[in-house]
Amino acid sequence: MFKNTKQSVLQHNIGKINKQILSLAIPSILANITVPLVGIVDTAIVGHISDAVSIGGIAIGTMLFDLLYWNFAFLREGTGGLTAQAFGRNDHEAQADYLTEGIFIAIVGAALIWLIQWFYVSLVLWFVPCSSGVADFARQYFYIRIWAAPATLSNMAIKGWLIGMQNSVGAMICDLTINITNIVLSYVLAYHSSFGVIGVAWGTLIAQYTGLMLGLIVITIKYRDIIGLINCRRACKMEKMRQIFSLNGNLMLRSMCMLVIYVGFTSIAAKYGDTELAISSIMMKMFLLFSYFVDGFAYAGEALTGKYIGAKDKDNLILSIKYLFAWSVGIGLLFTLIYALAGTDTISLLTSDQSVIDGSQPYIIWLILMPIVSCAAFMWDGIYIGATAGREIRNSTVWAAIGFVGIYLLLYKLYGIQALYFAYFIHLFLRFIYLSIVWKRTIERCVV
Repeated sequence: MFKNTKQSVLQHNIGKINKQILSLAIPSILANITVPLVGIVDTAIVGHISDAVSIGGIAIGTMLFDLLYWNFAFLREGTGGLTAQAFGRNDHEAQADYLTEGIFIAIVGAALIWLIQWFYVSLVLWFVPCSSGVADFARQYFYIRIWAAPATLSNMAIKGWLIGMQNSVGAMICDLTINITNIVLSYVLAYHSSFGVIGVAWGTLIAQYTGLMLGLIVITIKYRDIIGLINCRRACKMEKMRQIFSLNGNLMLRSMCMLVIYVGFTSIAAKYGDTELAISSIMMKMFLLFSYFVDGFAYAGEALTGKYIGAKDKDNLILSIKYLFAWSVGIGLLFTLIYALAGTDTISLLTSDQSVIDGSQPYIIWLILMPIVSCAAFMWDGIYIGATAGREIRNSTVWAAIGFVGIYLLLYKLYGIQALYFAYFIHLFLRFIYLSIVWKRTIERCVV
């Protein structure tokens, strides 16, 4: 009888955990689906009304923002992890402080970006080999989108805070508003206005400010009690800022390592010509399409890990991690099947340039292989962010960046651009291995 009771309690807990996972993951997935769709639609618009030079210009222009905004990824990650732990402790004052600190850092960061923008673009394009046509389009694209910096960075902090508050529906509403507005305006302004192709940049600019206004409205309406606890003087005290700066410092180093990989991927592809750059841009969007599905469960992992660590509930923490991985691996296997059956067809949806479609065929195998190794690496990221284990996250990406650069340098003379795709695969594998090795020690430290 005792055994049956214990088993019944376990089954109840499993059902409860899976319900929480899905309630957090599904809204995030619905929102995340639209994130790569924005880039895909931009690429498709440019690909159908222009040529490979403009596709390459979009890729370089996007890379310029990746260099900037990925350094501020800690605004979402750090704010989300700390807020989730405050949620687990039922500490409303800390929740208010983390929202205040996140938006404050976003505004300061945007001011810094505006200050260095002209020097920054010239420096990056000096290092990145691309044709003059691609560079000119990238500059034009950048100088329009850059004025959305305050909204973009603040949206990161707001999204992280909502996820930490276990409110992935609120985060979904904001993301969907931003991305759907972006898609619609990019199409309208590119096809039906005097802006032409560059209308895709104006669409993004307007969408970011629309999302910011909505996010502030959602927080003001749903969290009146917490808004009433906001105290800028208290939130910005040095002893309170020290924790967030320590975590965010490690997360910023992690973002810089990821930039070595993702910007390195685009920069290296550019050396092989405009067509290969266009192909690599499309392939990366297909890689990221999968990742945004898995990231839905990673966000759930971030929220649940933080909540159970804040509540010092080790049993539910371990159970959550187990079933989070079960869901993410299932998503990985699903996308492996999709890419195996329809990889070539998806390329044709993004461009009508036959040289790009034909040239992408040797790389379809990487679309099939990436989901298997990616799912675990992305899932670990969410769990470690929820645990605010910045040092371990940083170390994993340091090894990943070293592996990416090392593998490419070792193999590119033998295999050309194929070495680039293999290096990208290896960086994911190294992240998974390192975080798998240190997770028990990390969780034990965090729950004590």
